[in-house]
Amino acid sequence: MAARAERPGPQSIHAGGEWLDAASGATRDILDPADAKPFAVVAEGDERDADLAVAAARQAFDEGTWPRTPVAERAALLRRVAGLLVRDREELGLLESRDAGKTVEEGRVDIDCVADAFRYFADLVVAEGAGRVVDAGSDEIHSVVVHEPVGVCAMITPWNYPLLQASWKIAPALAAGNTFVIKPSEITPLTTVALIGLLVEAGLPAGVANIVTGPGHSVGARLAEHPGVDLVSFTGGLLSGTKVAQAAALTVKKAALELGGKNPNVVFADACATEEGFDTAVDQALNAAFIHSGQVCSAGGRLIVEESVRERFVAELARRAQRIRLGRGTEEGVECGPLVSEQQRARTEAYVASALAEGAVLRAGGKRPEPSAERPATGWFYEPTVLDECHRGMKAVREEVFGPVLTVETFRTEDEAVTLANDTEYGLAGAVWTADAGRARRVAGRLRHGTVWINDFHPYLPQAEWGGFGKSGVGRELGPAGLAEYRESKHVYQNLAPRPVRWFAG
Repeated sequence: MAARAERPGPQSIHAGGEWLDAASGATRDILDPADAKPFAVVAEGDERDADLAVAAARQAFDEGTWPRTPVAERAALLRRVAGLLVRDREELGLLESRDAGKTVEEGRVDIDCVADAFRYFADLVVAEGAGRVVDAGSDEIHSVVVHEPVGVCAMITPWNYPLLQASWKIAPALAAGNTFVIKPSEITPLTTVALIGLLVEAGLPAGVANIVTGPGHSVGARLAEHPGVDLVSFTGGLLSGTKVAQAAALTVKKAALELGGKNPNVVFADACATEEGFDTAVDQALNAAFIHSGQVCSAGGRLIVEESVRERFVAELARRAQRIRLGRGTEEGVECGPLVSEQQRARTEAYVASALAEGAVLRAGGKRPEPSAERPATGWFYEPTVLDECHRGMKAVREEVFGPVLTVETFRTEDEAVTLANDTEYGLAGAVWTADAGRARRVAGRLRHGTVWINDFHPYLPQAEWGGFGKSGVGRELGPAGLAEYRESKHVYQNLAPRPVRWFAG
């Protein structure tokens, strides 16, 4: 079944190998963020659809072949999926752009990263040994620790990187031999629906991959609490994540949570000592804050810059921010698209208003742009915004905005910079910019964040774990630990020469 770039139609629920309408018959229009017009329609599932999909996944795991399929065959299927993603790159990249509002080029990069994730987990499982032999201290004992699939996995994914976040869960889950039910965001479900089609086309057995499109309060909540689910993996906001954790606790299922961040980008003066260094640091600060209109869990929305270079740095940052070309992501030359929804724009506006009321100084943006052919008045656009003279007491500095808003704080000493960077409830990612190699290592070592970049921002590697400290979540995605999330460890102890113990005399 090929990926569908046009309307997937109301039969977007896939359970037990069949494409289905919602049990209620309800549908949802998918809106283009650039003009707020519907361009696709999907089924609006509810608890009944979730139950059906879990039952299909449960049967496929308990009675089907996939958990017992040889590792080499599972890996081969993942590689076939990667090949299909490459085949459909343009189609899927465009669909991701229209669905989420990002530029087409960002959409294409996302598809490349998704294919990389499938290849990585295919390679990882093939390279592993059959188990870890444990020395029991006797030749008469054979002891080994093996890894088995968790079982039925529920996956709940966000709207900002729909296909990428789905792949970070689906690829390791399948590599480990699990079955799953995925609920994509009801705002941006289209590429995840398409991916299920590619899994079917690649030859995945019926019931292994299931999808239910619908809202979080019904479908997501049911999956999190469902007794037939063995693991729930959630990526999204802190409030929703805590509800998922609470629901999962009722059946003591495994839970993996990636809950966002409030990520510092620390710039020392020595990083700006040369014109090239200054230009690079400013350029990367723009990328950190405004890629995908700031709708990135690892966005560098907190610029923490050394006081001696602050004025020059912020002035140039604001000048360049004002020149960012906003528009429909599918248009050539557009650098930044709209926010994903009217709700998200209103949320962004509220954070900017609160910061200004608390004393921040507006250096760029702070409003909706003038409508144009590239920016329809009905679209959810908001200008890249730079807020200077911010402090830790401000709501916009403490909380995740998830919009194109950059706050600026300053420091004088290395200790002060580290204190500011760590002064957050989150701990997902952060960066340090310096020409001093010793300082770079010291600061990176002291930052309490799951990913720390030195003289860079945003890159990740599928072979390196991704996740955070504090309220950024529990568990890791990607890397060997990302595969381990979808496994249970089992110790098999074999006595090769059994004999009576005679503990009891009788």
